[in-house]
Amino acid sequence: MAGRFKPLDVERQTKPGKYAEGGGLYLIVTGPTSKSWSYRYWKDGKERWHGLGSLKDVSLKDARLARDAARLRVKGDRSTAGVDIVQERRKAREEAKAVEAKVVLPTFEECAEAYIRTNWSTWSEKHRDQWPSSLKRYVYPTIGMLTIQEIRPSHIHDLLKPIWVEKRETANRVRGRIETIIAKNVDIDDLDFRNPAELTRQLR
Repeated sequence: MAGRFKPLDVERQTKPGKYAEGGGLYLIVTGPTSKSWSYRYWKDGKERWHGLGSLKDVSLKDARLARDAARLRVKGDRSTAGVDIVQERRKAREEAKAVEAKVVLPTFEECAEAYIRTNWSTWSEKHRDQWPSSLKRYVYPTIGMLTIQEIRPSHIHDLLKPIWVEKRETANRVRGRIETIIAKNVDIDDLDFRNPAELTRQLR
């Protein structure tokens, strides 16, 4: 089924494979009722396959129009440079996931405040005074708005370094509080996780 398709050809083809329509447009058949369109192109020496949708949703005519639009974006014109549309789509997905993760996952400050509320009734007056004040003064400005997954040892190293020499005991307690809060907000079955606060003990 080489060359330009006819609608009936597309409907009748059930053998799994990739069938060229021309101009980079391919019909991808993976089963009798599973067919989709893809635009094949090369960018910077790399082969790319840009999905154009399922045959159930995209007709042969619409697939050709989508192919033409995709080809124009890849090649560009006198006023617009060509783009790698597959890479562009991948980057958009990654950025969307990152935004979604930030929306769903609590920040370190939110985790810390939740931990303080949970333990408040069991703490002494000294703990009630020191925990919130030390975190607000030394920790939140640097990692308060980061999620637990975004915190790196270098973040904790940077926030502790200015006070480690003159306020050694305070710095050590702050580091321990950070370590505790992080530990309370990670999967205990994740064997690959290393607490970034634990990794900064070498400051001692």
